[in-house]
Amino acid sequence: MKKIIGMTLIALGLVGICFGMAFAGAENEYPNGIEGIKAASLPPPGFYYRMYNVLYTADTNTDKDGDELDIDFDLTLFANAHRFIWVSDWKFLGADFASNIIVPIFNIDLEIGALGVDDSQFGLGDIFIEPFVLAWHGSQYDTVFAMGVWAPTGQYDKDEPASPGKDMWTWMGTVGGTYYFDTAKTWSASILARYEIHGEKDELEVTPGDDFHFEWGIGKTLEKFWDIGLTGYCQWQVSDDEDESGAAYGEKDSVYAIGPEVSVFIPSAKLFISLKNQWEFGAEDRSEGNFMCLNFTKIF
Repeated sequence: MKKIIGMTLIALGLVGICFGMAFAGAENEYPNGIEGIKAASLPPPGFYYRMYNVLYTADTNTDKDGDELDIDFDLTLFANAHRFIWVSDWKFLGADFASNIIVPIFNIDLEIGALGVDDSQFGLGDIFIEPFVLAWHGSQYDTVFAMGVWAPTGQYDKDEPASPGKDMWTWMGTVGGTYYFDTAKTWSASILARYEIHGEKDELEVTPGDDFHFEWGIGKTLEKFWDIGLTGYCQWQVSDDEDESGAAYGEKDSVYAIGPEVSVFIPSAKLFISLKNQWEFGAEDRSEGNFMCLNFTKIF
């Protein structure tokens, strides 16, 4: 039990946390900010269940120069996602092998007064499958590499702008690392990068451009079971959207965020709880708002 607790406390920034979210003006599937402290660290071999509860609110939408659009914009999104994780005791290239699957459910309310949009949708989002994850652990570092895919399982209708699905396949590659500044691993800094390649949206016959984003976190462990720190994320669209003829259209979106995180591990319940809040800034060609996430992770 002591070994389980110790390993969990230094490694519960579970990699691969991702489920599609409908931020206005953005087509990335991965919701930035989910990981935070020790984002690139995987837990030891075993089975884990994690529940995500995400609330995103925004009353600002921006143009390509980052200026607020006067369109009477209001977005409220709640996501409840369920992740099932298996970390094996197999070794490959000196790394632990793992895989996971995430099933998200959304409730989305979107209003754009200037365009006469008032839409609310509830339903299944796009399911994420990550069959290949490798995690290395050193005396003062953790690193990770992973590959996964988003399947267009979510409800989507081009006439329903609050649709929880994205109507496209998306491949996502992940790489990252966590560094511990002391041998007791009480101080940490992490960065976790993602790259998304999107397929064609069937109903609209358009292909969104690739997205690159990363999360970062700086944390301190207190009294063995508590972590506090500062987290943030950056996201950029790095290639053009294309229409059915392959011609580029639209603008590239981007956003940044920063905020605090606190987490605790309850040994008697084998339960990890984390809460974070992040404020977005510098948004271009997309929404800019507030991101809050409450996670529960159960060790089996």
